[in-house]
Amino acid sequence: MKRSRQKYAVVVGLILAVSGSAMAEEKTAQLGEVVVTATRDEVPIEQVGSSITVISAKEIEQQQKQTVADALRMVPGLDVVRSGGLGTNTSVFIRGAKSEHTLVLIDGIQMNDPSSAGGGYNFANLTVDNIDRIEILRGPQSTLYGSHAIGGVINIITKRGDGKLKAFLSAEGGSFYTAKETAGLSGGTDLLQYSMSLSRLDSNGISSAGARYGNQERDPYQNTTLATRFGITPTKNSEIDLSLRYTHSRTAFDDGGGSGKDDQNRLTRSDDLYFRTQGWLSLFNDIWEQKAGVSFADINMSDDDDNDPAHPNDLLRSSFHGQSVKLDWQHTLKLHKVTTIVLGAETTEENAKSDTAGFMWSSNFPEKYSRTTGVYLQDQLNLFDAWFSTFGVRVDDHSKFGTEATYRFTTAYLIKQTDTRLKGSYGTGFKAPSLYQLYSSYGSQDLKPDKSIGWDLGLEQGLPFLKTRLGATWFRNEYTQMIDFDMTTWKYTNVAKAHTHGLELTAALQPVDDLALKASYTYLETRDDISGKQLVRRPKNKASFDVNYSFLKKANVNLGLVYVGTRYADTANTQKMKDYLLVNLAGSYDLTKNLQLFGRVDNLFDRQYEEVAGYGTPGIGGYGGVKVSF
Repeated sequence: MKRSRQKYAVVVGLILAVSGSAMAEEKTAQLGEVVVTATRDEVPIEQVGSSITVISAKEIEQQQKQTVADALRMVPGLDVVRSGGLGTNTSVFIRGAKSEHTLVLIDGIQMNDPSSAGGGYNFANLTVDNIDRIEILRGPQSTLYGSHAIGGVINIITKRGDGKLKAFLSAEGGSFYTAKETAGLSGGTDLLQYSMSLSRLDSNGISSAGARYGNQERDPYQNTTLATRFGITPTKNSEIDLSLRYTHSRTAFDDGGGSGKDDQNRLTRSDDLYFRTQGWLSLFNDIWEQKAGVSFADINMSDDDDNDPAHPNDLLRSSFHGQSVKLDWQHTLKLHKVTTIVLGAETTEENAKSDTAGFMWSSNFPEKYSRTTGVYLQDQLNLFDAWFSTFGVRVDDHSKFGTEATYRFTTAYLIKQTDTRLKGSYGTGFKAPSLYQLYSSYGSQDLKPDKSIGWDLGLEQGLPFLKTRLGATWFRNEYTQMIDFDMTTWKYTNVAKAHTHGLELTAALQPVDDLALKASYTYLETRDDISGKQLVRRPKNKASFDVNYSFLKKANVNLGLVYVGTRYADTANTQKMKDYLLVNLAGSYDLTKNLQLFGRVDNLFDRQYEEVAGYGTPGIGGYGGVKVSF
């Protein structure tokens, strides 16, 4: 054990040595990139006072990630936890906040599931198909995004086609009897733009209950995903955008984690549909821009289990259905080069229902509804092209608990002579009670929303050698009147309080044009203010290191390391989980202009580790494939 810890310490030390004494803040790409999530308007990333990370399609391809959850693992301040193999429940924690405190969007569509107990989003089945980039915004963002954005926002933006028709076919296979086939095409004219992809993923998987505990039965997984996006540009100052994503998945899993939890009959199926259409209009020489849209999400999931000789009393038939519809209208007024006003209104209706029947028992949650209507206003200031600030306010009205107001302030100051950037933000957030928390037999219609206050301060410094950017961000978040389950009353109540604080360090350097190195380190302290204990599954220390090298104008090699420190598996802090280091290697080679070979090795050193106590994780896995472009 001591030797293993020393090995991890050496690796972390090497990462920090490469990173320097003060590493870059949230974004490790070069300055000048435009982002939209931070202000709901296109702005260069160096003008953003919030903490934001962008994952590009190129990075996803270089690392050969299959799921969004895996692509997120290297983001500073963010932790990914999966309960088993592919397709099992996958949660994301931003700066120690609850998983349901993260708002997840794809092309403006809210993906959070109204039928889940906390209203969060399960990343289990979200693949990287047709994704152009992912923007991760940390800290309370309710002023622009309303409920769910109490801890942060993950905004997924899909590809928009242009130019001549392009198409591709790819196929890969590898460990755990895994196979994936993907086809896609894209293109566009001045009038019509289009992109679409269709993929199928099959894997025999691993034992979700953990092979190390004597569980031998593997849990297969299947995923079929269709992703499309169309744009119509009838005039130079107007366009219509349509986005659709459909996923069907089938996941076998077990009755829990640990010894004796194998179950050969338990199976979940899900059908997720997300759709949005949006219109954009620019008037008066781009002074006034309008966006109006409607989003629709429909999430169906079943969980079935038949009895067998090992589980004679097992019988489960359950179904869950969640649906949300949102109407929104946003105005961007560029009144002067000094100020830009963003104001808008949106209304969202959620509904959910579920039915569950077990061995000699049943439970029914009849269909329930809620509506939230919000209006927001934000002023963006640009002073001397060096000082950029925003101040925003928002008022939301919920059909059950009433009105909630939030606000947020951000600022960024550039010292161009020294290539220095100072940044900071302060804001509040809220999360409405879920339908289950309000209306189930365990719920209460007297519940109030979770609330948060959060701030961060950061420094970024560019250095003239090796194209280096270094920096640091210190943050703190406080959560009050959080909804938690009271074991005494067996009801949800507003009893929980917690706070988190920490430091995010990242660095980027490029010694030569074809070699890029990135590193990050997060120190996180979490505390349940009622019990005084640390929050579950939040590691104090996390580090990542990524090296990408392109050579011969045909080949690319990527090496990625993720270190996750010790954390507690239970609220009483009696069970500490071991730290672990994962090393992943990926490479590709272009045989011709239209033919590429690619391969990767996950968990290169075959480390045994757990993300949730008792649940299995994959060992070393090798995969290879071919991609044909037209």
